[in-house]
Amino acid sequence: MFDHILVPLDGSLLAECVLPHAVAVARAFGSDITLLQVLERAEVDGSRLVDPLEWHISRGEAEAYLADWARRLRDVDVEAEYKLVHGRVTDQVFDFVRDHGVDLMVLSSHGQGGLGGWNVSGTVQKIIFRVHISVMIVRAYQPLDVDLRGPQYRRLLLALDGSQRAESAVAPVTQLARFYSSRVLVASVTSKPEVTRHRPLTSEEAQLVDKLTGLNQLETASYLQRWDSTLSTEGIEAETRPLVGTSPTEVLQDVVEQEHVDLVVLSAHGATGTARWPYGSVATNFIAYGTTPLLIVQDLAPENMEPSAAELASRERRRH
Repeated sequence: MFDHILVPLDGSLLAECVLPHAVAVARAFGSDITLLQVLERAEVDGSRLVDPLEWHISRGEAEAYLADWARRLRDVDVEAEYKLVHGRVTDQVFDFVRDHGVDLMVLSSHGQGGLGGWNVSGTVQKIIFRVHISVMIVRAYQPLDVDLRGPQYRRLLLALDGSQRAESAVAPVTQLARFYSSRVLVASVTSKPEVTRHRPLTSEEAQLVDKLTGLNQLETASYLQRWDSTLSTEGIEAETRPLVGTSPTEVLQDVVEQEHVDLVVLSAHGATGTARWPYGSVATNFIAYGTTPLLIVQDLAPENMEPSAAELASRERRRH
């Protein structure tokens, strides 16, 4: 499933926080890792401001940096190589993913630009919304730990909604849980049926909403019980969480905090997902507001995703 993992680095300690997680996933899936660093040339008014000697030194330092990390990964029995390129970071990452059969990208929420008020940096946001593959985001503002022997995923959260698309996250969760003897929390949120809000509900309408919610809860509990049995048959310790709330993401976030989840795993899209956007509402919300490592399994092939208006305009501009 994840045969080739790409890990973008920029030489910063913040970016390096992903390395233990990349190793953890690579061990579980038998993956190869490529470390990628992009050197950018500064420009002012379209003119490159590069001192040849300084550029040569920077390139040599980056090469040594990547070679050292690749060696350290191989020392913990992970196949690793590195690639040093130059250009715009986002363009180079896109090109590498497209040309080298990358299955999963593991990247830090922040890097050389430092921490800010945003949950992910602008560069990371641009990358994850355009690469159209599975991604793992590690929160750089959490305590830094580059011990390549960890982490151990003790508690995994698997978010399902009854759709086959959401169930694309089951296979990687199963593999990780087997490898790390993890406990899996299988959660699904029943949302109360929406009704018009221009006036208060009558008692009869409120009863109808409660009745529909109750029916959906029963179906959700039955659905989760089937997955509990399936995972138990696989030798995986699982717990089900049939939940109710007006905001599925908020309810799931609460479970993550209360249960001390080590890794959240979910599909890029669920029952209401569309090929118009790379992620559904739940995945997008976890990217923007989640606080734990997040693995998003992309359920759509790149060719099945509709390009945005901005992408189409960019392609058209490059033709001229």
